Amino acid sequence: MAHAEVKHEYHLVDPSPWPLVASISLFLITFGIALSINGEATGDWMWPLGSAGLIYTVYVWWRDIVREAHAGHHTPVVGLHLRYGMVLFIASEVMFFVAWFWAYFNASIYPTEFMGGVWPPEGVQVFDPWHLPFINTLILLLSGTTVTWAHHALRENDRNGLRNGLLCTVLLGALFTGVQVFEYTHAAFGFADGIYSSTFYMATGFHGFHVLIGTIFLIVCLARAMKGHFTPQQHFGFEAAAWYWHFVDVVWVFLFAVIYIGSSVGAAH
Repeated sequence: MAHAEVKHEYHLVDPSPWPLVASISLFLITFGIALSINGEATGDWMWPLGSAGLIYTVYVWWRDIVREAHAGHHTPVVGLHLRYGMVLFIASEVMFFVAWFWAYFNASIYPTEFMGGVWPPEGVQVFDPWHLPFINTLILLLSGTTVTWAHHALRENDRNGLRNGLLCTVLLGALFTGVQVFEYTHAAFGFADGIYSSTFYMATGFHGFHVLIGTIFLIVCLARAMKGHFTPQQHFGFEAAAWYWHFVDVVWVFLFAVIYIGSSVGAAH
């Protein structure tokens, strides 16, 4: 006697090799970088191999998730859990940046005698916040409006608005990265020039890396939008990218206020 098919809201994924491949790739990256730092030649090929494996794994794993969505496996319950996962991921990213802000505040609020008892330390030439940093702030805030435009256009089934909004956001993200690279090339201090430079580059540099990742995320969404993947009812892939982009915007506002403006005020005194 045949068993009746069980209907439920949860999708049980098929066995996949990608979690194991991703774990191995991450191990190769971390172990390879550690070996390279310590002068071991083995690490010079280990971490690039792990990086290639991780990039490939991300592509095929997300491809499989997209196929699951098109197959109808992303039920309302599954979609809700995907949103929970994205919220928790962004929360972990928030705590990541809290660490860099903590390091900055720890050094700036209680400057040691080694730094001359002042913040920024004596001899450090900080950036003018109302020049390139302010331009980048306007760029990111504008990109937040264009990605919102794209989101509202999708909900109204306006395909042209969706594509145009995403294209503008991608271009603005690329422009932000270009301005930041230009800013770094004209910095008056290097990464190893003390606690100020270290906290500055770690905070703004990791934010720049997140902008790059978010731009790639949105490029993928743009390619999917061109293929008609998203519908007004089901578009979590794009929604996750928009959430991530808004998170990047908010972090930059704090960076601009604390590190750029706060440093310039301290330097003025």
